[in-house]
Amino acid sequence: MEPMAQTAELHPATGPAAPARVIAIANQKGGVGKTTTAINLATALAAAGEAVLLIDFDPQGNASTGLGISRQARTVTSYDVLLGARELGAAVVQTAVPRLAIVPASVDLSGAELELVDAERREYRLRDTLAGKLGAFRYVLIDCPPSLGLLTLNALVASHAVLVPLQCEFYALEGLSHLVKTIERVKGKLNPALEIQGVVLTMFDRRNNLSDLVAADVRGHFGAKVYETVIPRNVRISEAPSHGKPVLLYDFRCPGAQAYIHLAGEVLKRERSLLERIAS
Repeated sequence: MEPMAQTAELHPATGPAAPARVIAIANQKGGVGKTTTAINLATALAAAGEAVLLIDFDPQGNASTGLGISRQARTVTSYDVLLGARELGAAVVQTAVPRLAIVPASVDLSGAELELVDAERREYRLRDTLAGKLGAFRYVLIDCPPSLGLLTLNALVASHAVLVPLQCEFYALEGLSHLVKTIERVKGKLNPALEIQGVVLTMFDRRNNLSDLVAADVRGHFGAKVYETVIPRNVRISEAPSHGKPVLLYDFRCPGAQAYIHLAGEVLKRERSLLERIAS
């Protein structure tokens, strides 16, 4: 690691004076509600009046699809930005949600890890790309791929914090331990400012005793890091992406939409608390 690669511990991606907070939404296990959380948390933060940029960093491009960005409209993508072929501003697309923009993804991103394997500062490519370019946004959410490869590593190095969606299932904690170890390694060697913003329990089924047991287990291990809000299993959440809409636009009154509104409130509360600690 090069000396003092972190320009500012509190703002590793954006510099000490920039307002944007960069949060990676990560879990190496697929099917845990990661992209659903990215889309709907971004929407809820925008609905709360924040200027939000969602970076689709998953080659599947599901966050882009879920926000109604067609394949044909993805002329400049996160792949182009990561490889340095285009500037960030060229990739930013406004969504149907006021104050919410997205950098879409394409399948080309799946080859980025091989293309960057011998590149200089390969772990810092996304961070370098974002530096000084986020002045229009208050929050930047990165939807990571379901793996702990070079793409996720770039997202963690570029971020101030990590939000971890965790499905209420038997092996939940086992998978989370691998992610926590990766976060600690990144914090120790590449990005000392990185922290876990919180763990959100997803696909919670109140009719299933296992959901309660997993929730209690996770809260026992991570304490206050686990959000009070849990995201329920909800058919409207599942239906929304096929309509190219976040669930907050698809059915604002459904339990899933209301849960993401509450989650956004918790995220903002934690962010305000952090700023107060910094100021004091």
